[in-house]
Amino acid sequence: MQKPPHTDRYTEGRHRSLEYAIQLTNVTKTFGKVIANKGVTLNVRKGEILSLLGENGSGKTTLMNMIAGIYFPDSGEIRVNGTPVEIRSPKDAYDLGIGMIHQHFKLIDVFSAVENIALGLEKKEKFDMKVIRAKAKAICEKYHFDLDLDQKVYEMSVSQKQTLEIVKVLYRGAEILILDEPTAVLTPQETERLFAVIRNMKKDHKSVIIITHKLHEVLAISDRVAILRKGEYVDTVETKDATEGSLTEMMVGKKVELNIERTQPKDTVKRLSVSNLTVYNREGVKVLDDVSFDAYGGEILGIAGISGNGQKELLESIAGLQVTAEGSSIKFYEKGKEDKPLQLIGKTPKKIRDAGVHLAFVPEDRLGMGLVGSMGMTGNMLLKTYGAGRSFLTEMKGPKKMAEKVREELEVVTPSINTPVSRLSGGNVQKVLVGREIAEEPTVLMTAYAVRGLDINTSYTIYNLLDEEKRHGVAVVYVGEDLDVLIDLCDRILVLCDGKANGMVDARTITKEEVGLLMTNLRKAGAQE
Repeated sequence: MQKPPHTDRYTEGRHRSLEYAIQLTNVTKTFGKVIANKGVTLNVRKGEILSLLGENGSGKTTLMNMIAGIYFPDSGEIRVNGTPVEIRSPKDAYDLGIGMIHQHFKLIDVFSAVENIALGLEKKEKFDMKVIRAKAKAICEKYHFDLDLDQKVYEMSVSQKQTLEIVKVLYRGAEILILDEPTAVLTPQETERLFAVIRNMKKDHKSVIIITHKLHEVLAISDRVAILRKGEYVDTVETKDATEGSLTEMMVGKKVELNIERTQPKDTVKRLSVSNLTVYNREGVKVLDDVSFDAYGGEILGIAGISGNGQKELLESIAGLQVTAEGSSIKFYEKGKEDKPLQLIGKTPKKIRDAGVHLAFVPEDRLGMGLVGSMGMTGNMLLKTYGAGRSFLTEMKGPKKMAEKVREELEVVTPSINTPVSRLSGGNVQKVLVGREIAEEPTVLMTAYAVRGLDINTSYTIYNLLDEEKRHGVAVVYVGEDLDVLIDLCDRILVLCDGKANGMVDARTITKEEVGLLMTNLRKAGAQE
């Protein structure tokens, strides 16, 4: 019997579809008038590592959330292993072998690792903890995870929590893993360990999708790179054929110079003097131990350290948000009042501001501490000047003008300057916060992870803005996680290890490896081996 004329084409198409773990065809998602994704067609091969790139607000996380069952597409088709599917919930995604590890972990702090793994399992399996432990241990051994299954989540480092999230989805049988900004808060050493795990999963023929902004990591870990721009699919390229410049040009739609402009410090003036700073947390654990340093106007002082080594408490102490131990001193030298330094210890943020101190602070927790999520850009700009005028109404013109300026200069993607900032993407929220603090023309500007969640183009805009502040005589204190950036952007770097100051080094002469060594042990800078 002769084959129908279309059979060969059908068979060829069917075999081609079996190469792919996921196929998206013309997928569209809108939120009111905002188009998050428009007609996206994208394929993920079985057993590959695919990086997903795009500027802030380009629709990367929304697209992945549709695969993970958090959102449902307005139109288009999703195929898993060649079969059309409807993914209406995370459970549907799990049933299809899809697991997503989000930027903000979904863990119960007071539970152990194995108890967190047990959460959400079928009842018949949930209560047999011996079976769960044995299976989880086997997964850890197979992929070389360093995880104590009995450790409580609140005792874990960020890297350990992330490992636990990966074990959770693998336990549920995930063959397709989506990681949203997985290296955002990891050290270089932790990032390398994560990449080793991802490569092991690839060897096991699992498909891994990584949403990231770090181009050097994209080039190091992925097989292919897919690019989104303003919610639309641009192209997918082989990583071996890509460069940081070519990928950035595809993301932005134009050629972008990826250079950090670090000017030489001139006419530096002491603006901040921290002496013997010691801080205990609520549990009575010492998180900062006798830290001393000076910061100068006209320079960028970097703060390096593994996450949780006192960076957060250091900046919060200067901002008046931490109770410091006896003997601690933080002196602020305001412009024109250098001969009369102001002691900040014991002062609340309001008292610091009322004393005429021009101190700006971009905290690590942008929505919890930096901005009010239910308010728009205008309202959040108002927070810096509220109470300065005679009435609430007459002071709206200035905040509105500032909001429009920040929106234009940093290209904040928002339907309106009055749209609640909690509805914006993480990167756009960060732009609002950084823009507001810089617009205040501070004497000292402190930033904690100022570019976390920002795309490469905007990150370089922020770096150059910080250097511009430095040129204007501002003392910039920059807490960062990317050692390459710290070394290229800063003039000096204070390294913290276990809450102690483990050295002040010259960023122009130090190497990344030397900084990493200071971050991970208590050998002082310049000490002999």
